[in-house]
Order: sequence, then C-alpha cells, then structure tokens
Amino acid sequence: MTTKLSADAQAAPPTADQADQHDDQSLRKVKAEQDPLSASPSIDVEHSDVDEKSLLRKIDWRLLPAVGVLYLLSFLDRSNVGNARIEGLTGDLHMTGNQYLTGLTLYFVGYVIFEVPCNIILKRTTPRFWLPTLTILWGIVATLMGIVQDLTGFFIARFFLGVTESGLFPGVVYYFSMWYKRRERQFRISLFFSAAALAGSFGGILAYGIGHMRGIVWENGWRWIFILEGIATVVVAVFAYWFIYNYPDTAEFLTAKERSFIRNRLAADSDATHDERFTWGNAAKALKDPKCWLYGLSFHTMSLPLYTFSLFLPSIIRDLGYTAANAQLLTIPPYAFAFFTTLTVATFSEKYGQRAIPLIGSASFAMIGYIILLANTDPKSRPGLSYTGTFFAAGGIYPATALALSWPAINVSGQTKRAVANGMQISIGNLGAVLGTQLYRQNDGPRYIVGHSFALGYLAGNIIVSLILYLILKKENTRRDGITAEVKEVGELHGDWDGDDDTRWRFQY
Repeated sequence: MTTKLSADAQAAPPTADQADQHDDQSLRKVKAEQDPLSASPSIDVEHSDVDEKSLLRKIDWRLLPAVGVLYLLSFLDRSNVGNARIEGLTGDLHMTGNQYLTGLTLYFVGYVIFEVPCNIILKRTTPRFWLPTLTILWGIVATLMGIVQDLTGFFIARFFLGVTESGLFPGVVYYFSMWYKRRERQFRISLFFSAAALAGSFGGILAYGIGHMRGIVWENGWRWIFILEGIATVVVAVFAYWFIYNYPDTAEFLTAKERSFIRNRLAADSDATHDERFTWGNAAKALKDPKCWLYGLSFHTMSLPLYTFSLFLPSIIRDLGYTAANAQLLTIPPYAFAFFTTLTVATFSEKYGQRAIPLIGSASFAMIGYIILLANTDPKSRPGLSYTGTFFAAGGIYPATALALSWPAINVSGQTKRAVANGMQISIGNLGAVLGTQLYRQNDGPRYIVGHSFALGYLAGNIIVSLILYLILKKENTRRDGITAEVKEVGELHGDWDGDDDTRWRFQY
C-alpha cells in the first residue's frame, strides 16, 4: 500500500509553484548559456532594481569632476611657467642662454624618477589619502616658485614640482580601473585628460588678469601667477580629503546594494574585484612585457609635442608680433578647440570600439599644424597663418595623447602590473618631454624650426608605434582565438587567472 502511494506521488503532475520554479530554472539555464554573469541569482534578483546607467552617471559625477579639478590644477601649475616667462621671469632671475630651458628639463627629471614609486605608494595606501596629499605638496612648491630669488632656487623648485606631481595622472588611471569596466575607461581617461586643455585656457585668462598686478610688491607680475595659482591648489587639495573617494567597497555615496552590483559588473571583464596583494614579482611582470614598453613609447612620441606646445605656446604667439598681454589671451582659443576635439574623438573611439585608428588620425591632424608653422617663412608678416597652425596642432595633440594614455588601462590585467605599467608609460613618455624642453631656444623664434621639426617627426613616430601596436595586438588576439575562447568574467577567476598573459584575455586595439 505504501509503495503504491509513493509511486502515485511520483507520477502526480507538478503544482503551479513547481512549474514556475521549473520554468525559472530553464530560463536561467538559457541565460547562462548566453551570458554567464547575467544568470547569477544575485544579479537577477538582488540587483533587479538597480539602474546601471543611472548608477554609472552617479559614479561619473562623483569621480570625474573631483579628479578632473586636481589634474587641471596640476597642468596649470606645471605649464604656467610659460605664461610667467613672458611676464618677466627670465629677466628678473637673470637667466642667460638656455638656462630657462634647463629649469623646464629638471621638472621632468623629477617626474620620471618618482613616477613608478608614487604609483606603488598609491597601491599600498588609498586614493583619498595619497591624491590630496600629493596635491598639497605640489601646491606648496608651486607657491614657493613665486618667491625664488635666483636661478638655483628656480631649478630646485622645478625639480620638486616634478617630483610631487608625478603620481597624479598614472594614479588616477589606475584608480579608474578599480571603478569602471575596461570598455568604459578610455572615454573617462579622455574626459579626465581634457582638463589639461581647460588648464591651458584658464592659464591664459588668469595670466592676463594677474599680469596686471605688476607693480604690486614686485615690479613684474610673474611672481603673482605662481603664488595665487599655487595657493588655490593647496586650498582645493584640503577639501579633496572629503571629495575624493577610495574604492567601491568603501565609498560612502553608494548603498550596499550598489556596491554589490558594481562588484558584479566589474567581474564581467575586470580583475578589480580580486584581492591582490602587492608583490615585487607582480611588479616585475610589467617590466618584462614588451607591450608595456610600447605603450610607454606611444606616449613618449606624444609627450614631446604635448609639452613643448603647452610650455612654449605663449612665447610662440608673442614672437608673432603680439604684446605679452595679447599673447596670453590668444592662447585661449587653441586650447578651447583642443578641449572640443578631445571629447569628440573620445566619443568616436568609444562608440566604434577603435583605439589605434582615431589615434593615428589625431596625430596626422596635428602634423598639419606643424607643417603650416614650418611652411610660413615670415611669421611676423603673416601671423594669422602661424596662429591657424596652432589650432591644428592643439586639436590633434590632445585627443591623440588621451588615447595613447588609455592603452595600459584597458589592456593590462593584474592590479599591480597595471599600476606599474601606468607608471612606466608616464616615465618613458616624459623622457620625450625632457628632450622637448631643450628645443625651443631663445634665439630660434619666431619660426622655431628645430622645435617644430622635432614635434613633426615625433608625431610621425607616434603613427608608426600605433601601427605596430595595432598589428601586434590584433595578431595576438587571433592567435589566442585559435587556442581558447575569450573569458570576460575575469573577476570570477580568483585562483585561475594569470593576468593579460592568460590566453583567455583579449586586447583592445
């Protein structure tokens, strides 16, 4: 009798609840085949009321303006020396020959030496502590530049300005990798870098206004440029201890459900959710990877035109026959145009998933500018032609640099390796700036044939490097396609993941 009842129970049709459960399991199985991450119960049920686009906008508004302001101040404090130069800096400090250029070079020497160590410190501390602290330090140095009395003081101040600013950009690129998915980072890096173009515009406006303070305490107004802009940096940096956030797991503006959701979405294609401890072995992986050196060379070929443009544009324009005050104002439009092109090219790159092609196009656009500058044999008689060339140069340099800087952030996997790779890229890149600071010599104006020719050659070099990277990454992806399928759920592979050396990883190019 008992046996018969059991058999009947087994043969009984399923209840409505059982049928629903079976349908749900079947649906989840189909989802798992299409997208393993979307089939996770924690995402389907627990996070069903989290709007991903809305959350991403929320993160953008909290992160991008905060770090963007710091980078704007950083670029302003490093490049305002060009504005100060035409307001009497070299004369008051009794500089002769190329001593001014030596001061510019010392900035990048300090920058290059301390780039990687600063990124390692960030990895071992937190963004909320390290980024504002760096900003305060360079703000103090920038302010003290306003009271230097001789050439030695100028040299020392420029060196330590480079030391203290060295950790910001690679630190923020690494910081973004802990918040955004791979395909979201490049656009954010470009937005972040566009603050450099804004710094150029603000620098021109501020220098024009501050320049009218000549005669207050000092005969010339260049000291006030450093002092006022340096003090502003320190003030903002103090507040940055409150508006810079660490990582998603501790960010106060997120709910517990949003933190969990971010962790799950990063797991789709990022190692940001791994609890990776710093080791020197992981750091050495970047040094042994030829691609990391090529990422550095990509920025190297852009840093020379980038920094020669930003440091010497006021002098280039003044030597076309304009007064110092008018030259300050005329630096504003090219930078505003660069801000526009940087955002436009970044949007195109993001929409179509292309990196190398828009980079090559931007570098080519900048080359047109330098060809115009070199072709104008009489700039003082035709200043408008040379001024037009500065628009092409700015409009290509800034978007190309932003794209070049995004290579490690989107292609290097492994938290420590990525942090070191970012530092390597900036260090190698800024060696180009070291060279560039010696090219625009005092007696070379108004044509600056040597400086413009080097910039043109470096832009051509960037096109070659970008093509090499494009071919290498494409070939490597093809090779890996023949071995195994791509795995995007990197965050789920805690004990079975070898970073971007893993054949399941795919590069973006």
